[in-house]
Amino acid sequence: MLLEVENLNVYYGAIHALQGVSFHVEEGEIVTLIGANGAGKSTTLRTISGLLRSRTGHIKFKGQDISMMPADQIVRLGISHVPEGRKIFAPLTVKENLLMGAYTRKDPNEIERSMQRVFASFPRLKERLNQLGGTLSGGEQQMLATGRGLMSRPTLLMMDEPSMGLSPILVEEIFNIIKDINSQGTSILLVEQNAQMALSISHRAYVLETGRIVLSGSAKEIAENPRVKEAYLGV
Repeated sequence: MLLEVENLNVYYGAIHALQGVSFHVEEGEIVTLIGANGAGKSTTLRTISGLLRSRTGHIKFKGQDISMMPADQIVRLGISHVPEGRKIFAPLTVKENLLMGAYTRKDPNEIERSMQRVFASFPRLKERLNQLGGTLSGGEQQMLATGRGLMSRPTLLMMDEPSMGLSPILVEEIFNIIKDINSQGTSILLVEQNAQMALSISHRAYVLETGRIVLSGSAKEIAENPRVKEAYLGV
């Protein structure tokens, strides 16, 4: 098993944000966490990537317990986090943003190869290599944030709301790229408000409500669940 999350309990002060959350991601999968705003989806990703600490529970990656590891060490092990709101470095160029994603790596030839792989997925970034990140469109910034996440050569790419604020055409493009990244061997843990699109490309899914997982199953089962249809798919 690639990622195993067991009984996570996370607090913000007195607020019990994650309540006994358990799930897993197998190698080669796209797994989606869906839920309303405030359900705990982003908190889950931030805890896995070492930005938050759980009070109880364990996170195992490739069988190794990473629950108390610092965030930079977790990146070195092979987990990359593309945060909500993109969080690119606006004053830096596209190239400099991408190189920031490779800060844990040392071999310049390998870094260059990774950059070329990013350009194969995102040709627009190559065209804008020396442009400042802050001057890119929303869609291009999402591509840059994803490309930056890929520069650490992750085994598991965690993506938080990649379609947020994008036009329908760009949403489709981003999801096609996510499928393509996955087909090249990167497992993906996806947090996404656009449940319909997320479920259409995922293998499995979990539904989070107020810090608890209330449903799990194949993406098809979740998409056909009457409760999910009503709450998240607008059916």
